[in-house]
Amino acid sequence: MLQAQIFIDKDEVFGTQPLYEFIMQFLLKQNVAGATAFRGVIGFGEHHQLKRPDSLFSFDEPPMLITFIDEDEKVTDTLTALRKRVNSGFIVISKVDRFHM
Repeated sequence: MLQAQIFIDKDEVFGTQPLYEFIMQFLLKQNVAGATAFRGVIGFGEHHQLKRPDSLFSFDEPPMLITFIDEDEKVTDTLTALRKRVNSGFIVISKVDRFHM
């Protein structure tokens, strides 16, 4: 199994909707096993500027993380299809093991 983590800014848009909403709906249509979106409290990217969206009077874009896990082929096929529509963001893919009790 693979886990994909997609890092974007919360305020990015795709057409008329927030990018994170578009990605979540896209993943749902791709029938991935499950996905979760997280809003970051603080973060920085390639420009090394701390973003503190919860600070008083902050205009920083909050970082967002969307993560999903599925079978290897499903994750790679989904990300290939997503990249044809969206070219922003940073994606990390890692192997994961399913823990059965």
